[in-house]
Amino acid sequence: MAEQHPDPSGNTEAFRVFAHSTEPGTVEPTSRLPLIIGVAIAIAVLAALVGWLALR
Repeated sequence: MAEQHPDPSGNTEAFRVFAHSTEPGTVEPTSRLPLIIGVAIAIAVLAALVGWLALR
């Protein structure tokens, strides 16, 4: 029974065709928003800690 989607690594020629047929840049760029929000929260926490220690 033949597979509908044969594994391209099954033979070298099919794998080479598969490897060269994928288009570069198909990966979506990641969002930097979570990083920016995390850094802003860290700065706010540090500023609050420094302020609290200064007023003690």
